Amino acid sequence: MPDEKVPFPRRFPAIERKIAEIKPNDVRISILGTLIDKDENLIVIDDGSGKIKVVFDKPIDFTINQRVRVFGRVIPLEDGFEIQGEIIQDMNKLDINLYNEVKNLEEGVENV
Repeated sequence: MPDEKVPFPRRFPAIERKIAEIKPNDVRISILGTLIDKDENLIVIDDGSGKIKVVFDKPIDFTINQRVRVFGRVIPLEDGFEIQGEIIQDMNKLDINLYNEVKNLEEGVENV
């Protein structure tokens, strides 16, 4: 059956979360925050609700105080969580006030 397509395994969608709202059953998440510490392939992100370590397979070329969005897998630890980073995006040009306004509107619609 040469025409039969083998489906590629799909990833779980990344759920947008605040760091303080990460749940043990989250598989993939995205977080938006400020890079506050880094060392080769490990960074620390602060989003105002908390801080979290993100580990990547390769060194990351981002700088301290840069606003970033990270997509990755949640790794439960004894004292919280860590993220196995998959994607990191530069978000310095994001209008954070407009972003927060839209998020608040979305939350209002969801709560109706």
